[in-house]
Amino acid sequence: MAADIEDIVVPANQEGTRATVLRWSKRAGDMVERDEPLLELETDKVVVEVSSPASGELLEILKNPDQEVAPGEVLGRVRASAADEPAGASKAAPVTPAAGPPLKVNDERSRELLSPAVRRLLANHRLNADAIEGTGRNGRITAQDVTRHLGHPQLDERPEASFAGAGEAANSTRIPHSAMRKRIAEHMARSLAVAPHVTTLFEADLTRIMAHRAKHADAFRRRSVNLTLSAYFVQASSEALRRHPQLNATFHEDALELHGDINIGVGTALGDQGLIVPVIKGTQHMNLGTIAERLGVLVNAARNNALKATDVRGGTFTISNHGVGGSLLAAPIIINQPQVAILGVGKAQRRVCVIEQQGSEAIAIRSMAYLTLTIDHRAVDAFQANAFLSTVVEVLENWPED
Repeated sequence: MAADIEDIVVPANQEGTRATVLRWSKRAGDMVERDEPLLELETDKVVVEVSSPASGELLEILKNPDQEVAPGEVLGRVRASAADEPAGASKAAPVTPAAGPPLKVNDERSRELLSPAVRRLLANHRLNADAIEGTGRNGRITAQDVTRHLGHPQLDERPEASFAGAGEAANSTRIPHSAMRKRIAEHMARSLAVAPHVTTLFEADLTRIMAHRAKHADAFRRRSVNLTLSAYFVQASSEALRRHPQLNATFHEDALELHGDINIGVGTALGDQGLIVPVIKGTQHMNLGTIAERLGVLVNAARNNALKATDVRGGTFTISNHGVGGSLLAAPIIINQPQVAILGVGKAQRRVCVIEQQGSEAIAIRSMAYLTLTIDHRAVDAFQANAFLSTVVEVLENWPED
């Protein structure tokens, strides 16, 4: 192939996840700039921008929207212009470039470099790009820049659906599956087919957790951190995984791989679009405040389509807090392969319970929740599963007041 022809390839992915071409922002024959976003790929986890490897002409597009692609596949080709010099190339003599200041967003060329994901975020939140400082190459605005500017935005409001009136016949509608929904379906079916799922059920008294949260929520809020119940479950799970490392593992045919870091993924619903699992890495080194802060950043990014690929990789254990939607119990919850277990957390509910008080039994109203642990029975047995859940309950029920 001629030296001035550059391939546009699917980025490498450590998990080998396939992707689907979502959209191209340029057409064959258009002139493009080095590092300018050319297209978006969608996996079951994130939308990934693919940028131009060189400045020049977009010579051809080889993969069209809705086509599946694998890491390393060629998506298209760019004919590099004579003036384009690859990054890192040596120069004949040191030259002081006569470059001006970084591109401003109100420059026409800079506006063209905004990726489709950034344009959607700006449109959804009615933002002017001129008000946002870009941290990308040459001052280009990234999705993370928009999310940072928003702070902690709420979910986009959606128009209410219209329903047929009484007595009117309504036609059925076929909604094509998105690439994310296809990948989720494939991942869930494969997990259930490969791993024998077994679920154990415990009940946890969250009364001390609720009191601690009520006492400290305002202080966290003043630091712009939302102290959610999920943060407590992450820390309790992290401690349980430290004590029971067989649950913080990957099953291989010839061995069980125990991971040194405890990287906990938290299932995050994206409305009708599906589910994504951002990962809090190294939780064994974090306290409650750090976990709550990191969780808030990841959930906010997930709901604004601003997660990076690294934010959803490397998980060693997953929590599904289905109780946020009102669910009391869900079983089995499908394991997020290649992990060996997943914790399900039901809705916290005030219930009348029999408790021990000063050596005798008493009737009291407590905040209770059902916890389930679904395991891959190839890797973990009931004894280990019950020991793990016992530790989670112990940590939650004995949470310190301060």
